[in-house]
Amino acid sequence: MQRTIADLCIGEGGHIEECALECIPLNLLEMGCLPGVEVTLLQVAPLLDPLYIQVNGSHLAIRRDLAKQINIAN
Repeated sequence: MQRTIADLCIGEGGHIEECALECIPLNLLEMGCLPGVEVTLLQVAPLLDPLYIQVNGSHLAIRRDLAKQINIAN
Protein backbone atom coordinates (compact mmCIF):
# COMPACT_ATOMS: atom_id res chain seq x y z
CA MET A 1 0.00 0.00 0.00
CA GLN A 2 1.29 3.44 -0.93
CA ARG A 3 2.00 5.86 1.93
CA THR A 4 0.78 9.44 1.88
CA ILE A 5 1.50 12.53 3.95
CA ALA A 6 -1.62 11.73 5.99
CA ASP A 7 -0.03 8.42 7.05
CA LEU A 8 3.00 10.05 8.68
CA CYS A 9 3.47 10.20 12.44
CA ILE A 10 4.52 13.46 14.06
CA GLY A 11 8.23 14.02 13.43
CA GLU A 12 8.33 11.50 10.58
CA GLY A 13 9.22 12.50 7.05
CA GLY A 14 9.44 11.28 3.50
CA HIS A 15 10.07 12.47 -0.05
CA ILE A 16 7.23 13.47 -2.36
CA GLU A 17 7.00 11.01 -5.25
CA GLU A 18 6.94 11.96 -8.92
CA CYS A 19 3.48 10.49 -9.45
CA ALA A 20 2.07 12.94 -6.87
CA LEU A 21 2.69 15.93 -9.16
CA GLU A 22 -0.77 15.88 -10.75
CA CYS A 23 -2.48 15.85 -7.31
CA ILE A 24 -0.69 18.87 -5.86
CA PRO A 25 -2.43 22.24 -6.32
CA LEU A 26 -0.46 25.00 -8.02
CA ASN A 27 -0.18 27.13 -4.86
CA LEU A 28 1.57 24.27 -3.01
CA LEU A 29 3.88 23.67 -5.96
CA GLU A 30 4.85 27.34 -5.84
CA MET A 31 5.66 26.97 -2.12
CA GLY A 32 8.09 24.15 -2.85
CA CYS A 33 5.98 20.98 -2.59
CA LEU A 34 7.72 19.40 -5.55
CA PRO A 35 8.54 15.76 -6.30
CA GLY A 36 11.75 14.68 -4.58
CA VAL A 37 11.49 17.26 -1.80
CA GLU A 38 11.42 16.05 1.80
CA VAL A 39 8.28 16.75 3.82
CA THR A 40 8.01 16.32 7.61
CA LEU A 41 4.82 16.18 9.66
CA LEU A 42 5.14 18.69 12.49
CA GLN A 43 1.73 18.76 14.12
CA VAL A 44 -1.87 17.62 13.75
CA ALA A 45 -4.74 19.88 14.77
CA PRO A 46 -6.99 18.68 17.63
CA LEU A 47 -9.76 17.53 15.28
CA LEU A 48 -7.17 15.84 12.98
CA ASP A 49 -7.49 18.50 10.29
CA PRO A 50 -5.41 20.39 9.11
CA LEU A 51 -1.94 18.87 9.19
CA TYR A 52 1.09 21.09 9.72
CA ILE A 53 4.08 20.12 7.59
CA GLN A 54 7.56 21.41 6.91
CA VAL A 55 8.73 21.71 3.31
CA ASN A 56 11.98 23.46 2.32
CA GLY A 57 12.18 25.17 5.71
CA SER A 58 8.63 26.54 5.45
CA HIS A 59 5.74 25.48 7.65
CA LEU A 60 2.47 24.85 5.82
CA ALA A 61 -1.01 23.78 6.87
CA ILE A 62 -2.79 21.43 4.48
CA ARG A 63 -6.14 19.69 4.68
CA ARG A 64 -6.14 15.97 5.44
CA ASP A 65 -8.04 15.24 2.17
CA LEU A 66 -5.20 16.78 0.17
CA ALA A 67 -2.54 15.06 2.31
CA LYS A 68 -4.15 11.69 1.47
CA GLN A 69 -3.57 12.34 -2.24
CA ILE A 70 0.17 13.14 -2.03
CA ASN A 71 2.25 9.94 -2.16
CA ILE A 72 5.57 9.81 -0.33
CA ALA A 73 8.53 7.45 -0.19
CA ASN A 74 10.87 7.02 2.76
